[in-house]
Amino acid sequence: MKLTVRYCFTFAVLLLLSSLSSSAQDKSDAAAQLPGIELFFENPSFSEATLSPNGKLLAVLIAKKDTRKLLAIYEISNAKVTIVADYRYLDVGHFQWISDTRLVFDAFDNQKAQGESYEAPGLFAVNADGTSFRQLVSQIQYTEGATVERRERELLPWYTQLLRNVGRQNSEYVYVERPMMDSLNWNEISHVTLLRLNTLTGYSERVDGPFGVRYWLLDHSGEPRVAVTLNKNIETVNYLDPETKKWRKLAEFDTYRRGQAAFTPHGFGADGRFYVVTNNGGDKDALYTFDLNALKLSEKPVFSLSHYDYTGSLVTNASSTLGVRFQSDADETFWFDQKMGAIQKTIDAKLPNTLNRISLAQRSELSVVLVESYSDVQPKVYFLYNFETGEINKVGEMYRNILPSQMGTQQMVRYKARDGLEITAYLTLPPGSKGKNLPLVVMVHGGPFVRGKTWGWDAQTQFLASRGYAVLEPEFRGSRGFGGAHFHAGWKQWGLAMQDDIADGTKWAIDTGIAAPNRICIAGASYGGYATLMGLINNPELYRCGFEWVGVTDIKLMFDGYRGRDSDLPEVWKKYGMPVLIGDPILDAEQLKATSPLLQAARIKQPLLLAYGGADRRVPLFHGTTFRDAVKKHNQEVEWLEYRDEGHGWFLPKNRIDFWGRVEKFLQRQIGQ
Repeated sequence: MKLTVRYCFTFAVLLLLSSLSSSAQDKSDAAAQLPGIELFFENPSFSEATLSPNGKLLAVLIAKKDTRKLLAIYEISNAKVTIVADYRYLDVGHFQWISDTRLVFDAFDNQKAQGESYEAPGLFAVNADGTSFRQLVSQIQYTEGATVERRERELLPWYTQLLRNVGRQNSEYVYVERPMMDSLNWNEISHVTLLRLNTLTGYSERVDGPFGVRYWLLDHSGEPRVAVTLNKNIETVNYLDPETKKWRKLAEFDTYRRGQAAFTPHGFGADGRFYVVTNNGGDKDALYTFDLNALKLSEKPVFSLSHYDYTGSLVTNASSTLGVRFQSDADETFWFDQKMGAIQKTIDAKLPNTLNRISLAQRSELSVVLVESYSDVQPKVYFLYNFETGEINKVGEMYRNILPSQMGTQQMVRYKARDGLEITAYLTLPPGSKGKNLPLVVMVHGGPFVRGKTWGWDAQTQFLASRGYAVLEPEFRGSRGFGGAHFHAGWKQWGLAMQDDIADGTKWAIDTGIAAPNRICIAGASYGGYATLMGLINNPELYRCGFEWVGVTDIKLMFDGYRGRDSDLPEVWKKYGMPVLIGDPILDAEQLKATSPLLQAARIKQPLLLAYGGADRRVPLFHGTTFRDAVKKHNQEVEWLEYRDEGHGWFLPKNRIDFWGRVEKFLQRQIGQ
């Protein structure tokens, strides 16, 4: 691979003005037309902007139409742009500053789907002026003992990857991790090795830690401080004492059942305080500090929410813990620091119609912060704000041709399930709609034991809204983020109470007059695909049609499917996690049969669109083909799509565009105008 480096002020002007903005005339002309499907599902033209530790430089990922994603450095004081990574056949992926003048990054081929990509992301380092480039990790996926070129043997093996914790950011060193697979089960990670890597020489040294580490956490100075191990279902949190230089146990608990003593390591403050997330015996997770000597939590949480679990991150600089980011109905920031709170208010006044997320440099030498601005109708736009001069300048847009006027407004709603449990959902209405008697798509999130979404622009939701459909996205029981009771109520409830929550949301939309009763379609991917099929089975009176992609079609297949060797589900999850959260294949065998779409395929009479990836290892293709053959025996209105090289979702824009184009036609036939 050849690294291309360019220095050009003229290019900077073209990049930041011509390439990243549209003329008023273009937007005026486009406003009268239906937005093209490619505008929603193409790769973003601008993404991942990050300030250097001293705040003088801004690193960004940029890709024009039909070009590779490149890494560019923008010098704030003079608007000079340097492209430091620009490949002919690869796209820059993740990157991280490791000092004021040096970065590391990996690279992918965004024009190859999962099943046709055989190169690892590797790891590379380069200075912000384009000098001292070095490859650190191989991209060649070879087996141990294979004959490889001498150059490749000098690199770290391909399965070495960047540790996402931000390190010290003041030297040429960085920490990388190497997942080691179990010798008896190639799907299972036995432990994760941590290495300290010199990005100038390529020399690395292994960090000693407890046996069976799965997760490493660096302290605020960028040094390894916490190691979480997993032995079967037992999770242990270990701490490296800076005085004794030895590891000691802080806590131990069941990783799936958790319990009152369980907590999740969250991070370290500038003052050395250790922050953890736990419910401390209550219903909602909150942010606490943990006394490393007394081994106990602070008496009161540092930050908590009344209606949500705390989910977020610390905001720090070199000397202070400034605030926390968190999720409520939207992503928000609470500032402990009064100065940052004042800056937030000023920015919000300048950008009143968006949520504005501030990022700052660790050791800033300039009075500049980075602002990510977005809303339900606007994808992310990036600004640089000078809080001394009050000047704010746009530096890039993720999807610059998306017009807010053509998007649908989104709001959080709440309704009661049949057993009285309150369910939160997001409702998106078509642009210009009065919100009455609309065709509705009930979109079920995957997971399912995750939070579905937060308020903000989403390509799939907004594409459907732009075509005239209301979209309801329930956070059914079992979804995370809404308290322990809400989460636990979903255990072993696939196809049962979880499914009822979705149906009750659909009935709520009908009862409030939002949805036209005979024009409702249910949809989703992965678990959402399973719920789509069960919705058509359980509630044929509610749903006129369904479309699903990469959906589970039988729970038992997840345990011991015919092609189980194709699955990437870890055995420890199958043995200790799934029996608790989903169902025991022996003790709950009858329930799993009763809630199997595959065994009840004959009950589905509604029009159905099915789509699967040929290289999917999370829900292997066998789920789809077996169900397709079963349902087609009794239903002639089944449309089948197979993307041979795709995995668990559509990686390539051309496949996203093809799939959603087919969905558009399918919905138009079934519930459209």
